[in-house]
Amino acid sequence: MSAPRRPTDPSGLERYYVLTGGRSGPGGSASSLDVATLIVSRTAPVSGIQHEHEEILRRCRDPLSVAELGAHLGLPFNILAVLLADLLEAGRVEARDPIPAHDAGRGPDLALLEEVLSGLQRL
Repeated sequence: MSAPRRPTDPSGLERYYVLTGGRSGPGGSASSLDVATLIVSRTAPVSGIQHEHEEILRRCRDPLSVAELGAHLGLPFNILAVLLADLLEAGRVEARDPIPAHDAGRGPDLALLEEVLSGLQRL
């Protein structure tokens, strides 16, 4: 006879609780993060760090927005923000505000915006 199976958490909330150490939101400077904030690694991943932290450092060698990073990792914004807060406090990543198009000397790229809109409509 096999041992009774432990019920699984289909929502993933148990996993998120473990990932964040029970924290529900970022604190300190990370509380100003939004989906357009660019994240850049300042250090390479080291052994012994949490897998998700390692993955963030690896993916952010080049600037990556919080929204893109969340999509790659399959994590909700608030969970990702807690993980980014850990890395920001440790000095392993840097958070940068995106450069608005009008500050870069040009308007929005209409062709790109139309492609994005078309892609969203196909979803």
